Amino acid sequence: MTRSQSARTAAKQRDIQDEVAAADRKAGEDKAKAMQAGARLYPVPPFPEQHQPKPGNEAKLDPAPMYDAPFYKGSEKLKGKVALITGGDSGIGRAVAVLFAREGADVAIAHLAEGGDAKDTIAAVEAEGRRCIALSGDVKDKVFCRIAVKRTVKELGRLDVLVNNAAFQVHAKDILDLSEEHFDETLKTNLYGYFFMAQAAVPHMEAGSAIINTGSVTGLEGSKALLDYSMTKGGIHAFTRSLASQLVPRGIRVNAVAPGPVWTPLNPSDKEAEDVAKFGADTPMKRPAQPEELAPAYVFLASPQCSSYITGEVLPIIGGY
Repeated sequence: MTRSQSARTAAKQRDIQDEVAAADRKAGEDKAKAMQAGARLYPVPPFPEQHQPKPGNEAKLDPAPMYDAPFYKGSEKLKGKVALITGGDSGIGRAVAVLFAREGADVAIAHLAEGGDAKDTIAAVEAEGRRCIALSGDVKDKVFCRIAVKRTVKELGRLDVLVNNAAFQVHAKDILDLSEEHFDETLKTNLYGYFFMAQAAVPHMEAGSAIINTGSVTGLEGSKALLDYSMTKGGIHAFTRSLASQLVPRGIRVNAVAPGPVWTPLNPSDKEAEDVAKFGADTPMKRPAQPEELAPAYVFLASPQCSSYITGEVLPIIGGY
């Protein structure tokens, strides 16, 4: 190889090096951007620093959670059906209520003490042309769960879909700081509540009905600051699979949705204000989901037209984890 040829080869290699360096810089810039793949743009961190007392209030969240899915068109997937949604006043529960109504279902929502949020959910469901009732009580209470189911059947005529969604979450960074009272509240809300509601609902459900439980990415991967909450979500996944097997002879399907971070009152009423500001930034999509991005999965699992051969499954919606 001549000296001139060597020089040309070295120059060519530097050009290739420069091209790759430029591509790496662009890839780094693209990686830093939040992924937007929906019908509209969704908020990205950083958010305003904020914290709320339990159980949280959707009306006070900034930015407001996006739940109404204006580009989602209903097609009577749940026509004539009745759904009961726990934690239906806000967050994922509200978004599910709205899309269920858009698909033709009447809806009952159970909530703890968030009367203002519940009224907003009722208005949103009624705007879709469907009936909605609100039931205030504690899902840890077996009697309340029975009453909620009976009122749903009495006032709306039947019960076809149960969505177990109510939850309690407060972080504890050290196992030594996790009190028995805290542990007990988490397990009884997240596990007893699901069990009591399912036990009350099943006798009223006919073949073709569905139960959908809200699990979590923490039940799949764990979370060092949410030891008790992660335990319950893993338990919900196991409960889903086990109950699904048990209810096959009745023709009732049981599935779960396991969300990653979602912009709802649950986390701002748990995390410290500075952590809320960067909520969801550590996902591959660099942002939390909005409730309306989760709700179509619940429609899919509730509808016998869409998922008649699906039971005992856990559907992760976790932003690319």
